[in-house]
Amino acid sequence: MNVRRNAAALAAIGVLTAAAPATAAGPSPSPKVPAPAGLYGTSDPTYDGVWRQSLTLVAQRTLGYRPAAAAVDWLTGQQCANGSFAAFRATPAKSCDAKTTVDTNSTAAAVQALRATGGHDAAVTKAVDWLKSVQNTDGGWGYNPGSPSDTNSTSVVIGALAATGADPASVRKSGKSPYDALASWSIPCDHEGGGALAYQPDKKGALAANADATAAGVLAALGKGFVAGAGKSPAADACVKGAHPAPARVADNGGAYLAAAVAKSGHLLSVLPGAENQPDYGNTADAVVALAADGRTAAAKKAYAFLEKNAGPWAAQTGPAAYAQLILAAHAVGAQPGDFGGTSLVTSLDALGPAPRTQGAAEKPAKASDGSSGAGVWWSVGICLVAGIGIGFLLSTRKKRQP
Repeated sequence: MNVRRNAAALAAIGVLTAAAPATAAGPSPSPKVPAPAGLYGTSDPTYDGVWRQSLTLVAQRTLGYRPAAAAVDWLTGQQCANGSFAAFRATPAKSCDAKTTVDTNSTAAAVQALRATGGHDAAVTKAVDWLKSVQNTDGGWGYNPGSPSDTNSTSVVIGALAATGADPASVRKSGKSPYDALASWSIPCDHEGGGALAYQPDKKGALAANADATAAGVLAALGKGFVAGAGKSPAADACVKGAHPAPARVADNGGAYLAAAVAKSGHLLSVLPGAENQPDYGNTADAVVALAADGRTAAAKKAYAFLEKNAGPWAAQTGPAAYAQLILAAHAVGAQPGDFGGTSLVTSLDALGPAPRTQGAAEKPAKASDGSSGAGVWWSVGICLVAGIGIGFLLSTRKKRQP
């Protein structure tokens, strides 16, 4: 669930994106577009406005809060007439047209958020219908309609479908479901990176392990969205061989890969150029949720402990999506987000936008559905490090592509 954004714009300038995302904190650029009222965070929302708002609303509902009406209204106001969402629309009163770059990730994230807040059935239905209309023939989804399917985009759409009570296995195009797509991206156990999922095949059809995609894929294969709690222990600790694995096997094999990846240091490493030795806090938070959902409690708690000691400065620099990711990680392992390494994730997030209404104990996670209620990564949305046309800026949440 790391940070993501407008794929078309990023591709045009040859950028590597990161799903709702995160790596080491860096200097914050001056926002080119001021954040409008009702939106959480003050950074430029061009590439992640809908994503970070959706994660925030989901996190608040998971804690048992009722999000502020202004925050929910901002999100609903971003929807196009056909049900889709773009990463951000500066003038929502203007109708969407062919120049509006809508995407599956923003739309699927908004579905999970609006489903969690309740009272927006019509908007949710239109969004889901749009998502179904742009499904690819391999059963998956790409970031933009018509783009090649990838694990992160497919996973966040699965989360949206599950949030509405739909069975993702029944959503098919040319006879294939999104679970067929996930299985095709699962790396065989006897290959390098065995058990992991690739972001998508390269031009030759080869698969390369991608930890962010794996975390997203594990949750999706379990039929879960952004919110998950502790699941049953997997049948096997290691990767289990099998052709075209069933969803449960895709999840368990991916969980085995993630558990091994965090076993020594407690965190995942960034795959962004020049940051190879930097921990990726956003992807690690996503991995915590995925590991917990797959029943790998010890590995999940180890990674969460690392975040609790080290991720505070990253969250403060990154903004609402990061705080939301950490809150969802805390929920997954049963930790208290009100005491995260001596700070309160709850208070920190609430300070970035309209204050939600308290329902019950403010600092304790509410009992939320462990996935299919629509409360990430998973994917996307992490931090997007964008470089090109003389502009550098660090985005705040989920979409990592293979370098």
